Amino acid sequence: MDYNKLAFDFSPAPLVVLSYRHMVEINTAFANMFGYEREALMNQSIVKIFPSIEDYEKVGQDALDSFSKKHSLFYSDQRFMQHKNGELFWVQTHGRTLTPEDPFKLMVWHFERKNQNSLSKQKLTKRESEITQLIVNGFTCKEIARKLDLSHRTIEVHKANLMKKLGVRSKAELTSKIIIQENKSSYV
Repeated sequence: MDYNKLAFDFSPAPLVVLSYRHMVEINTAFANMFGYEREALMNQSIVKIFPSIEDYEKVGQDALDSFSKKHSLFYSDQRFMQHKNGELFWVQTHGRTLTPEDPFKLMVWHFERKNQNSLSKQKLTKRESEITQLIVNGFTCKEIARKLDLSHRTIEVHKANLMKKLGVRSKAELTSKIIIQENKSSYV
């Protein structure tokens, strides 16, 4: 009996092995976290479970910068990910490269879903969802406007509508409405 394979496959912790940011091995907990059958994710780019290509690119660049600047085998962050049904949710991730000379060649990642208020794409428009992600990631209205190629006034209107829809009065309230920062693990 291969206990290592058994431990990986049946671990309650969502685990994924990536090769050049493609999912080459995943466990059941990982597939379940995102609402997919295991086979639907195998050999797919991990961009499939990111909310946007921009988030995918930013996380990739941040990880590469961390590996090169810190000369570390490990990378960790918190970010939004996207369920198959469109729900955005917050995760804590921990990754380890097995190939430090080429960090993305082979990596093992653990994902932990953080407790939060669900932010469903059915409740927000596509534009509101984009703006919310950028606000939570620390962008100002002017930066969001440049990124989305819109006027900052348009972004301010979207932000005001979004805040009204979610019943909040400030950026801090908006962030806490979306994410309840608890450091409790979602599994034992």
